[in-house]
Amino acid sequence: MPVVQEKPVSAPSTGWREPQRQPVERHGTERDWIEAGTHFRMEGQGPAVILIHGVGLDLTMWAAQVAALKDRYTVIRYDMIGHGLSAKPPGARRLKDYVIQLENLVRYLELDQVALVGFSMGGLVARGYAERHPARMARLVIMNSVYQRSDDQQAAVMVRYRQAEDEGPQKLIEAALDRWFSPAYAKANPDVLAAVRARLESNDRQGFLAAYRLFAKADQADAGRISAINCPTLVCTGASDGGSSPEMASRMAAAIPGARCHIWPGLRHMAPVEGAKEVSETLLDFLGEGE
Repeated sequence: MPVVQEKPVSAPSTGWREPQRQPVERHGTERDWIEAGTHFRMEGQGPAVILIHGVGLDLTMWAAQVAALKDRYTVIRYDMIGHGLSAKPPGARRLKDYVIQLENLVRYLELDQVALVGFSMGGLVARGYAERHPARMARLVIMNSVYQRSDDQQAAVMVRYRQAEDEGPQKLIEAALDRWFSPAYAKANPDVLAAVRARLESNDRQGFLAAYRLFAKADQADAGRISAINCPTLVCTGASDGGSSPEMASRMAAAIPGARCHIWPGLRHMAPVEGAKEVSETLLDFLGEGE
């Protein structure tokens, strides 16, 4: 695994220009940097695994998976544009903009091959990268991610987007938490829900709306290209995830040559948090098959 090189990286074509690389933290084998507008954190040693979060979240959602993976892998997680400490350029976004951000990060870190793990909208980004860069893909995990919503599902997500646009993203938070976590987990873990709520409340309004609008419309945009993915692929979701359903996961896996589908019993949308142990074990098993 190469060390981070002291050299500039070209700013992505999404319009932002940020300062030169800025160290945020540095201790042990961990590196936490902002480079060309992308905040990323790198921990551990071994083959590279990149974790990509969903709309309204940031790289901190992967804490449990990093702890499980970093003894065997170099785990890289980053904030998508418009989120966390990454740049927040104005204007509408295309899925391509988020893929370009990932392309620049992979290029900057000089990674020949990567395993990508994308959650929710991060799954769309991971798919887009895998379709464009098959030679760089070691493995792909698409987690709790949408695929070809029905008309009713499309209408429901657009209603949520318009509510966020008209009344502010904060109006979506409590309903989102209800969809994301089971009642039993929410009752037993109020501190976790408080942390997720705080993360959602802290979002940049325009960054969130740009990402949510894309998330609401982009799941069918590349549906015809998904069959171009040719690396070992695992599509997974929670059995009780209504927005990224088991039926969606099954159809997505069927559209990717050789892909498998895995369903976690009892979990809703935030499987990496509520089902931290199960999700981490699934990742270790799947990633380990390539060693």
